[in-house]
Amino acid sequence: MTTTHEVTNQVPPLVDYDASDYAPYAEALTRAGATDAHDRIHRIGVEAGSAEVQHLGDLAERNKPILHTHDRYGNRIDQVEYDPSYHELMRRAVGFGLHGAPWASDDPHAHLERALGMSIWMQTDAGHGCPISMTYAAVPALRVDPALAAQYEPGLSNRAYDPSFAAPAGKAGLIAGMSMTEKQGGSDVRANTTRAVEQPDGTYRLTGHKWFTSAPMSDILLTLAQTDAGVTCFVLPRVLPDGTPNAIALQRLKDKLGNRSNASSEIEYDGAVGWRLGDEGRGVRTIIEMVNMTRLDCTIGSASSMRVGVQQAAHHAVHRSAFGKAIVDQPLMRNVLADLAVEAEASSTVALWLGDLTDQALAGDERAIALRRIGLAVSKYYVCKRAPMHAAEALECLGGNGYIEDSRMPRLFRESPLMSIWEGSGNVAALDTLRAVGRQPETLTALFDELDAASGSDVRLDAFVSELKADFADLETLEHRARRVVGDLALALQGSLLVRFGHPAVADAFAATRLDRDWGTVFGTLPTGLDLAPIIERATPKVG
Repeated sequence: MTTTHEVTNQVPPLVDYDASDYAPYAEALTRAGATDAHDRIHRIGVEAGSAEVQHLGDLAERNKPILHTHDRYGNRIDQVEYDPSYHELMRRAVGFGLHGAPWASDDPHAHLERALGMSIWMQTDAGHGCPISMTYAAVPALRVDPALAAQYEPGLSNRAYDPSFAAPAGKAGLIAGMSMTEKQGGSDVRANTTRAVEQPDGTYRLTGHKWFTSAPMSDILLTLAQTDAGVTCFVLPRVLPDGTPNAIALQRLKDKLGNRSNASSEIEYDGAVGWRLGDEGRGVRTIIEMVNMTRLDCTIGSASSMRVGVQQAAHHAVHRSAFGKAIVDQPLMRNVLADLAVEAEASSTVALWLGDLTDQALAGDERAIALRRIGLAVSKYYVCKRAPMHAAEALECLGGNGYIEDSRMPRLFRESPLMSIWEGSGNVAALDTLRAVGRQPETLTALFDELDAASGSDVRLDAFVSELKADFADLETLEHRARRVVGDLALALQGSLLVRFGHPAVADAFAATRLDRDWGTVFGTLPTGLDLAPIIERATPKVG
């Protein structure tokens, strides 16, 4: 066979590196006084960056779950078959304690460490992160009922993954799911029509259809249904205590843009047995802590995707040449890379700050509780909105190679819109911020106090915050302006964190663009005079 060409100027794959070796991660641990977690985080990073685990993610993405409604004899079984790679990723994530383990820990930084671990690990495959996230989030909701919490919490926090279809009491480890949305209501769960009728033994029978239920093979599902008192929260095990399957029929799996390894499904309750969680008519309030925890993971996930995107782009730019020099040294590419890096650092910084704030709030700090309430709402809105455009620009840095599936960039792009949709799309998240301000004015006070802590550090931040405070003077049009105002709250929060705790070059670039408005509508429009070298260096992964 004649050799027609030799392969040159192609970029080596970004594998076998420590995915935790990212400056904002180490800085977050140091800032919180959690430096003893460095070694544990390093172990997650080494596995996440390994060729072996990245291949597992490829397999899980490629080999989508298969629904089996009946067995060969015609018996209803309602089982989902996953690729073995999915179970292996789940096993490792549970082993790292990324599910419910922080709730069983007495480490004062357990939730920050878990947030950081999730930010690293989710680059392997986003789909299995959904049940991991919901298992984490289910615990505070279950604690509304001490008896149910005592029944399920040990399994949800144990670092053993058991995918068998069996009654929860006989399993070492449990996974939780969430089943709220119905086709006629979407985010308006008060429009749900699923009915729950109390039985003489104190259980309830649920009948109705759920439009989106992620990870339907979870051991327990937290769900909402109507009683005479209104929307109420229930816990439904997939397998009842006597070992028989609950009356939960899997109708079909959703054919989604991304998140393909996650078996999102439509399910039917046909007199399914459930246990009430919290008071009747208080279901939304009961489940809101679960929603808040999964919203935290949405912010973490979007920030993680930006870190992965800019690292892939920087790695490509270092190893690829054009017009006589490495493209990382081309002025316009440096501008793009630095801009992407600033966005990723700002998003990662606020996501991990929220993780640390969760530890403080759970310890009873009233200020942290108020600050986390509004900080989570504004960050979930803004950070998740930024991810798709960030992914698109990062992909473009690889040119045509980035548009090819084996670069993994198309997967990153497909995943990027999900976090803005999950747990309340953009409008819902923006309005949730205004709801917090209206019902709990102390949340806005706490946020402005946090911003004022950076007062005098940067004149651009000071001017931005001053204008932002004035935005709340006109309450009549606030809902109409919600997206802009909430976005500006998020920018001010990110800017204040970077000015106080970030790298000076990153903080300067952020303030000069996001706060001083000297910025175009696309990435790569940083003004002249900024020091881009340390920004790009912090974004470039170290391999070998």
